[in-house]
Amino acid sequence: MSSKVTPDPRRSLTLRDVSEASGVSEMTVSRVLRNRGDVSETTRERVLEAAKQLGYVPNKIAGALASQRVNLVAVIVPSLSNLVFPEVLSGISEELEDTGLQPVFGVTNYLEDREESVLYEMLSWRPSGVIIAGLEHSDASRAMLQNAGIPIVEIMDVDGEPVDSVVGISHRRAGLEMARAIVGAGYRRIGFLGTKMPHDHRARKRMEGFEAGLAEAGIELADREFYSGGSALLKGREMTEAILKRTPDLDFIYYSNDMIGAGGLLYCLDKGIDVPGKLGLAGFNGVDLLDGLPRRLATMDACRREIGQRAAAIIAGRSDTGLIGGAHVELTPVLQLGDTIRSR
Repeated sequence: MSSKVTPDPRRSLTLRDVSEASGVSEMTVSRVLRNRGDVSETTRERVLEAAKQLGYVPNKIAGALASQRVNLVAVIVPSLSNLVFPEVLSGISEELEDTGLQPVFGVTNYLEDREESVLYEMLSWRPSGVIIAGLEHSDASRAMLQNAGIPIVEIMDVDGEPVDSVVGISHRRAGLEMARAIVGAGYRRIGFLGTKMPHDHRARKRMEGFEAGLAEAGIELADREFYSGGSALLKGREMTEAILKRTPDLDFIYYSNDMIGAGGLLYCLDKGIDVPGKLGLAGFNGVDLLDGLPRRLATMDACRREIGQRAAAIIAGRSDTGLIGGAHVELTPVLQLGDTIRSR
């Protein structure tokens, strides 16, 4: 294979780039990528590997439009069952409503290979921009994003190195501030309940910040419990019961999201546990679900709708920063003490 091609980050990759990187003709590259013609397996693998390393995505609308772009914005999120993301999508849709741009949504289920396939398919239609949740991607996905030649906005998280623009909150800082509030209220035997961290990077960063905040006061987590799968009230009840049976002297439980936190609160109230006197509770996200609980769960508003609006404004070229590429927008979540953290 020839020396690595380093294309202009604002220029879309072409068949010639893949041809130069793989050392075969553009016609052969075209045959391989269209899965047509008689090409040896060795050549096919060489072309596909070069295309993957470059982040090249075939153009399905080549020749169909003079601009080689469609008025679509690819929006890629990990879940629609999580109450967080529908509100983000609403913010995106509202902001794009009168721009002529239409959002098209894809779901990754927190899986890297799924993100790769969704991103590949969406970029093949040559959208006008991409809004994608998170800063952690596979090498193949990052290469596709870097070489798409369109505005890219990574959302929800600012703790990392963005490909282009980023709009979100610092989850490490959110965890840190929650820990300081809990310690300041006098709690000392603290547990954490949350999703498994390899796939949910934002929950992992909140826990890291949370542990750093506890460490400032010389406190370590007394216990922790992780789960896989979607967030649910029942899961919160089950996990709360399990951790309190294992570590009955806990005086606080921090949940990675409001849904399982709400389940934990309902369990405690059902069992007659004094909340927040004997046991304090807190979640994260500030979802509307909390408005219907018997008591207001302590939480943090994750700025979901505003994140969607600000990201869409960047794609549409009308952001407050005046930047289409390279914008860095960090929002500040608001701590809501509710009724489940006792007064200082």
